[in-house]
Amino acid sequence: MSGTGTRRHVVVVGAGPAGLAAAAAALRAGARVTLLDASDRPGGQYHRMLPAEYEAEDNGRLHHGWDAFQRLRAHVESHPNAEWWPDSAVWALERPDDGTSAPWVHVLRGPADGAGRERHVLAPDALVLATGAHDRVLPFPGWELPGVFTAGAAQALAKGERVVVGDRVVVAGSGPFLLPVAASLLEAGSDVLQVLEANAAPTVLRGWARRPWELAAQAGKTAELAGYTGLLARHRVPYRLGRAVVEARGDGRVEEVVTARLTAGWTPVPGTERTVAVDAVCVTHGFSPQLELPVAAGCGLRDGFVEVDGAQRTTAPGVYAAGEITGIAGAPAARAEGLLAGWTAAGGDPSDRAVRAAVRRRDQGRAFAARLAAAHPIGTGWPGWLRPDTLICRCEETDYGTLRAAAEDPATGAARAVKLGTRAGLGPCQARVCGPAVADLCGRRPDRAVPGLASASHHRRPVAQPIRLGELAATPGQPPEEKENSTDER
Repeated sequence: MSGTGTRRHVVVVGAGPAGLAAAAAALRAGARVTLLDASDRPGGQYHRMLPAEYEAEDNGRLHHGWDAFQRLRAHVESHPNAEWWPDSAVWALERPDDGTSAPWVHVLRGPADGAGRERHVLAPDALVLATGAHDRVLPFPGWELPGVFTAGAAQALAKGERVVVGDRVVVAGSGPFLLPVAASLLEAGSDVLQVLEANAAPTVLRGWARRPWELAAQAGKTAELAGYTGLLARHRVPYRLGRAVVEARGDGRVEEVVTARLTAGWTPVPGTERTVAVDAVCVTHGFSPQLELPVAAGCGLRDGFVEVDGAQRTTAPGVYAAGEITGIAGAPAARAEGLLAGWTAAGGDPSDRAVRAAVRRRDQGRAFAARLAAAHPIGTGWPGWLRPDTLICRCEETDYGTLRAAAEDPATGAARAVKLGTRAGLGPCQARVCGPAVADLCGRRPDRAVPGLASASHHRRPVAQPIRLGELAATPGQPPEEKENSTDER
C-alpha cells in the first residue's frame, strides 16, 4: 500500500549491494521503505552468508567489504521507517490503468518450498529494481551431465553452505569472476586443477590496457585481484588463457572434461585437445541480467540491459533500476547505482551534494564495465565445439541440429515458428538458461536473424516466478487456507 501523509513509499526488489544501498538512500531521503528479497538474509550473491547454525567465526575473511556491509545492513534493518521482507518472491508486476504511477507489486512471502506462503500486493509511490544477474553458460557436449555446475551455483554452495561441488574441479569460461569462484572452492576444500580463460592473452591485455589512467579509480578491485592471484599461486593452480572446456564426458555424471586451445574468435584449434579427470566442472561465460520484472514493468532495454538516465530512472513511470540489470560492473558500481536510485526514487534531487560522490563512482563503474566487455568478449566461433546432438535447450531436450534446421528453413525460420517447432526456451526455465545461446545460434546468418529470440520477448512473462494455483486463488494478505472473508491490501 502507498504510504500515509507526504512520506513516499519506496519498494526495493533485491537486497544485494545495489538494493541494500537503494534502501539506505531512500530512508535517508525521508521515504518509507519495503525491502524484498527471495533469500532469508540480505547480501545477495556477493555477501552470501553461511547459515546461522554454523556461522563463520570471521566473515571478513570470506567477504570483501564485510564491515561496511554489516553497518549498512544493520542501519536498514533497524530503521523505524524500513520493513525487511525476507523469503519474498515478486511473481508479477501490474501496471495501473492511469499509466503514470509505479506498478503494483505482487509478492509471495514465505520459503519457496513452504506450503503456507502469503500473497501480498503493494502499491508503492516508486519502485527500485535491483534483481541482479545470473551466469551465462554456452552449451557444449555433455554440459547436461550431473557434476557440471554454473560457476555462480558452485560459489553459492561454497559460500552459503560450505558444500564443495567436487574434490577435483576445473573452473572455466571467461571473465574475472572465475577467480573468486576458484578462491571460494579452494577455501571450502576442493582441489582446483586449473582455471581456464577462453580469451587469448592479447585480447585480455588489450581490453584491460585501454585508457590505463582509469584504473586508478579501481584500486579496490586491483587489491581483490592480487588476493585471488596470490591464493591460486599458493595452491599452485594454473591459470591458462585462450583455452576452454569443449566437452564433458562420463557415465551418469561427469568423470572427465576435454579442453582445447581456442583462436582469438573462440574456434577450437584441432590437435590441442587435452583430457582431464574431474568429478566437477564449473563454467561461466559472463552474466545475463534478470530482466523479467523490468520488462513486466515496461522498462526499455538497450544492448540487452535496462535503459536508465543519469538518475537511474527507467523509461517506465515510477520505476528505477540499479546494479547488474543496467550493466555488469561489479559490486562497488552496483552500490553507487543503488544509492542514486534510492535517493531519486524517494524524491531526492540527483544533483544534491549528498549523492555527487555516488554519481562519480557510478560513472567510474560504467567505464569499468566497458573495459570488462572489451577484455572478456564472447567469441563468435564457439559453435565450433558443438555437435548436431548437443543439447541446447535442456528443459525440452532440443539439440543443435534441430534448432539450426528450423532456423534455416524458410518456412519455419520466424521467431515464433522456431520456438513452437523446436520448443527451445519454452521449458520450466523459460529461456533463462538457453535463451542467449538460442538467440545467438539462430541469428548467425544475416538473412536468417531471429529478432524475437534476440530481443526481450523471452523475458516477457505475466508470471515471473512459480506460484501454486492455491496461492494464485488466495486473497492477498492471507495464507491460502485463510482466504475466505478477507480483503485485498490494495
